Amino acid sequence: MIQTQESKERDAPFRTWRCASFGPALALIASTAQAADRVTLQYVPKPSELRYTFGGAPPIRHLKPGSRLVSWSEDCFDGKVKGPETLPSKVVLPGHDNPQTGPFYVDGAEPGDTLAIRILKLEPGRDYGVSAFGPGFGALNGTDRTAMLGADLPETVWRYEVDRAKGMVRTKSRDGRYSWEVPLAPFLGCLGVAPASGEARSTLVPGNFGGNMDCPEVKAGNTVYLGVNIPGGLLSFGDGHFAMGEGEIIGAAVEGAMNVELVVDLLKKKSTTWPRIENADWIMSLGAARPLEDAARIAFKDMVQWIREITGIQEMDAYQFVSQNAKAPIVQIVDPEYTVLVKIEKKRLPH
Repeated sequence: MIQTQESKERDAPFRTWRCASFGPALALIASTAQAADRVTLQYVPKPSELRYTFGGAPPIRHLKPGSRLVSWSEDCFDGKVKGPETLPSKVVLPGHDNPQTGPFYVDGAEPGDTLAIRILKLEPGRDYGVSAFGPGFGALNGTDRTAMLGADLPETVWRYEVDRAKGMVRTKSRDGRYSWEVPLAPFLGCLGVAPASGEARSTLVPGNFGGNMDCPEVKAGNTVYLGVNIPGGLLSFGDGHFAMGEGEIIGAAVEGAMNVELVVDLLKKKSTTWPRIENADWIMSLGAARPLEDAARIAFKDMVQWIREITGIQEMDAYQFVSQNAKAPIVQIVDPEYTVLVKIEKKRLPH
């Protein structure tokens, strides 16, 4: 059988993948399998298997808790945008934003449990990425929620070439006179489970189920905690980002297909209301809402609660501690719900 270029790109992780070693043990993870005994699932979706909602789709595969998943995800434009000559409005089908790999049914996961997703490795799945501006999207123009008089800015696409050796992505200005580069910093823009009550949510929307968080901390070396809302959890991921500035103000990162390697663990009878992220040095809470201050309030409240869970400190003391120690980057202000991340260094924890 002759492989197309697209199928070669999708199958690339199976040809080149190397098993990553695990980093330091994380405080809240109780692994259900030793690394040597870990089941590995290799799965690359066919185009017909991609999904465009969180919830509302049957599971594509089952995962046992503790399994390692080696996979691939398509870019947010369904692989159709390759450069300035391919405008998203002309080549991407309506509703085909942020295609998802999955969903995966995690055996034994029930409402009230938590999935712990350890991201082992993320690598560009192609040698280029794209970014774009589309009318009605982005932070510095009128939208359907911020109505303004005046003409829309022009739909525009930039193609970024990936320089793996230097760890950079590089592009040129529209007139070709200038160029710039951005450090390669891969992460998953989308990582989520099915929402509660059988709801199906667009892959453009973040929420307490995760989804289109566009958070740079959803990266290799970190663990993301997502509360289970329905049996199996129905975990999916996509919307690979090669790089992104805080705020994502134009409405797109440097978007690209991604080779993905992760481990999915199950924490029984541990509820997680909003997404949490952890690594050896930091704990992080994420909130999603509009207006922006409500997203921040969600993340700050969750961090106060998390500090209490870890230390046993009383609420007012935890409130004071977070107020003096937190960092709170604005993750993005372009999606239907904005996202804010609150971060605390572990070495600052009360003792």
